[in-house]
Amino acid sequence: MKPIELLAPAGSFEKAKIAYLYGADAIYCGTSSLSLRTRADMDEEDLEKTIKYAHQIGKKVYVTLNIFAWDDKYEEIIAMAKKLEILKPDGIIVADVGVIDAIKQYAPSVPINISTQANIISLKDCEFWYRNGAKRVIMAREMNKQQLKYIMENKPKDLEIEIFVHGSICFAFSGRCFLSDFLSCRSANLGDCAQSCRWSYNLYAEEKNNPGQLMPIETSKYGTSIFSSKDLCLIKELPEIIDMGIDSLKIEGRLKTEYYIASVINAYRNAIDDYQKNPENYDYTKYQKELEKVKTRGLTTFYFNDRNNKDIQEYAGRQYNEQYEFGGKIVKSAETKTIQTAQTIPTAQTVKTTKTMKTTQTTKTKKEEKYIIEIKNKLQVGDTLELIIPNKIDPLTFKIEDLWDAETDEPITQISPGVKGQQVKMTLPIACQKDWILRRKK
Repeated sequence: MKPIELLAPAGSFEKAKIAYLYGADAIYCGTSSLSLRTRADMDEEDLEKTIKYAHQIGKKVYVTLNIFAWDDKYEEIIAMAKKLEILKPDGIIVADVGVIDAIKQYAPSVPINISTQANIISLKDCEFWYRNGAKRVIMAREMNKQQLKYIMENKPKDLEIEIFVHGSICFAFSGRCFLSDFLSCRSANLGDCAQSCRWSYNLYAEEKNNPGQLMPIETSKYGTSIFSSKDLCLIKELPEIIDMGIDSLKIEGRLKTEYYIASVINAYRNAIDDYQKNPENYDYTKYQKELEKVKTRGLTTFYFNDRNNKDIQEYAGRQYNEQYEFGGKIVKSAETKTIQTAQTIPTAQTVKTTKTMKTTQTTKTKKEEKYIIEIKNKLQVGDTLELIIPNKIDPLTFKIEDLWDAETDEPITQISPGVKGQQVKMTLPIACQKDWILRRKK
């Protein structure tokens, strides 16, 4: 089968490393002032580190400069373009034609990827951007599979196609939204979305002949989230997507946690690899089971299967799957201790007349390794944890038997996050590596 790229979000250098560890072929990221995620924790120094790190391990980085820029932004845009010409990321994601012009002039050797913000919904759109220098186009999330198949069969051969397969959906068309700017003076098109579509609203009915007499319409004590969409999930449809020849599968979520990135990327990595190795026995349910452990909104296929699909909005406005949470991240191995346990083992000699068996006493040596864990939620002895292992779909489940203070090495029974980066020592059931993620069952 044709290789397909798994593209992960990275709101920081640390998140980029997690994404690569759990199977991403590439990540997309951007500085806070020039991409559509101003709250992402990625400055220019981190961006440079991310690109260098990725290329050292044979991975890719796409840099987002996908704001719709006012004139006063172009000095910064040009400076960034010059920097990217030196750093050589694998592509620059853009939507604004003025920004595209600046990239062509000041970063001519870096490929141009046209953002989903450009609302690309047709073959004609693809051909236009191809003629104007695009190496890749990121299709609008509103497209269905018939439209995508038509484009794949008729597009220029060397034009790459990228689609979203998982993550948040905007209420507005392809994210081109003015609601946040209207309600809170924070422009989504400049990367400062207040996520007004996720808010709860009180609705009122006004009888036409009695203006001013407002009657509340409520679905719950919290009101209703009439604009809030469910999250996209195309894990079941993955075989169709791979078979039609899509070049890149994109996961949304630059503001999501390392736990979210590890869980989602690991599920899609395993699903892609398993399908390509054994397409006839693809079973999406085991991957979806993992995805459903991540705190998220309800899941939807959006318009991929049916343009008339109405199962899109999350009117309750809440997030589901609250049985699990981010437990922690392995920082490093602390120490190894050897434990000797006595065992009684039967010998081969049997006394037939008395039907008794001789035994011998042996000593079994077991190595138990302590790890330093950066905790993300409260942990206590007896808690059930799941170790998310890269390239394995089934996590390893175990209970916390012991905890030690990370600084004093004194035994403790529980620990709660007090400061950013709070750590604890813990024994783990297998040999583990730095940055593996632990999930806690509530």
